[in-house]
Amino acid sequence: MHAPLRRLWPVVLLVLASSCTEAPPGSTQSADAAVAGRSSVAPAVAAAPMVAGSLPNFSGLVEAYGPAVVNVSTVTRGRVARGDGPEISPDDPLYEFFRGFGFGGPRGQVPPARGEGSGFVISADGYILTNAHVVDEAREVTVRMTDRREYRAEVVGLDRRTDVAVLKIDAKDLPVVRIGDAGELKPGEWVIAIGSPFGFDNTVTAGIVSAVARSLGNPDTYTPFIQTDVAVNPGNSGGPLFNMQGEVVGINSQIYSRTGGYQGVSFAIPIEVAVDVKNQLVATGRVERGRIGVAIQEVNQALADSFELPRPRGALVSEVVRGGPAADAGLEPGDVILAVDGKAIERSSELPPRIAAIKPGTQATLTVWRDKSEKSVRIKVGELEDEPVVAARGSPGDETPGKLGLAVRPLTGAERERLETAGRLVVEDAEGPAALAGVERGDVILAVNGAKVGSLGEFRKAVESAGPTVALLVQRANAQLYLPVRVDS
Repeated sequence: MHAPLRRLWPVVLLVLASSCTEAPPGSTQSADAAVAGRSSVAPAVAAAPMVAGSLPNFSGLVEAYGPAVVNVSTVTRGRVARGDGPEISPDDPLYEFFRGFGFGGPRGQVPPARGEGSGFVISADGYILTNAHVVDEAREVTVRMTDRREYRAEVVGLDRRTDVAVLKIDAKDLPVVRIGDAGELKPGEWVIAIGSPFGFDNTVTAGIVSAVARSLGNPDTYTPFIQTDVAVNPGNSGGPLFNMQGEVVGINSQIYSRTGGYQGVSFAIPIEVAVDVKNQLVATGRVERGRIGVAIQEVNQALADSFELPRPRGALVSEVVRGGPAADAGLEPGDVILAVDGKAIERSSELPPRIAAIKPGTQATLTVWRDKSEKSVRIKVGELEDEPVVAARGSPGDETPGKLGLAVRPLTGAERERLETAGRLVVEDAEGPAALAGVERGDVILAVNGAKVGSLGEFRKAVESAGPTVALLVQRANAQLYLPVRVDS
């Protein structure tokens, strides 16, 4: 039985290291230049001599770029303990056991949780890359430099599909990393990780690249992971993976473990994926991805034989979405996609990230195996739908929870269109009575006590004139539901 994949959460999960290429420490290179690719000026990093039986010496690299690696600490908002389940006496021998599962305890506020991870500075004016799971749902994010300076960080944006997040701190002339090219990595090549495992700042671990373009078993993954044997542990999440040239080639994100601790296999997000996500989040606040509308599966030897394919390769189309780009282009179940724009697809897991990287609306050429021969199919790539997450932190709105414990803000036109909602207000935060009633961040508020509300003013007025119980009609995903909020709860 396979061990579960685990993200490196501050308490239990581990993160993979990744590599970036940036200007040398102290550089004033702009944020755009910092993530555009290799610097045109070679950094002044002395090549560490190969000594002691050709083993590498990483001390020069660590001295040069260690100061650009930061500790990221977070505080998540508290939540209301509902006390569901059987009521258990504190004197019961099993009280502590069941209380760990949320049973038997009184209703009340669960204290905010704290977590830690790592990150790295990619531009001297304060842009930082880390993992999305490090800062997801964080109410406060603090960045600590190696010289012990601390900054309150803004979450510019995060992308859960790739597990990449962008932070911004108010600072200048910061030490930065250099961005490398993960596409040039080869199995057996030395790499190192720098991060804050268990809160130990600037911890250095080394290993080799075990494999590249690794799929983690999810057919819809958009990240061709770098697999290494570099030791990563809780707190390493979001830290950089360096190559021997001192360039960041990935971001540490996950481990493969049966225990929750490091067991010799770790995975990093290629830096090209992270930089593309960063650029889109900074420019537009969202990540745009291509889609063609097919379900795919791996081609094994038996399937290759049945289709008279010379050897197992490509992505087998098992289903074509009606009305999607693939259907319009004439793709059929049983087609095997062998290449996209001339670039070979060896395994099915390579197809989703390849298609996702194509700008929606662009024409692409697929090489498919059909009727015992190769054929070319022209297809107009569509756009992958966004995740159903609408509330962006720091957006203008009613940010101070009132008597309901709600902070709300107006929806943008683009958000309303994506959500297909008539509502105009979204929950930014829920605590106290609202959280106890089941209101969640991202809920779209449609009405208060039966009266439609379309602005912050209408919402405030409706709540102020309501009695001890306020019935909120909200839209969550594709469903509508009433949530009664008791003001005195």
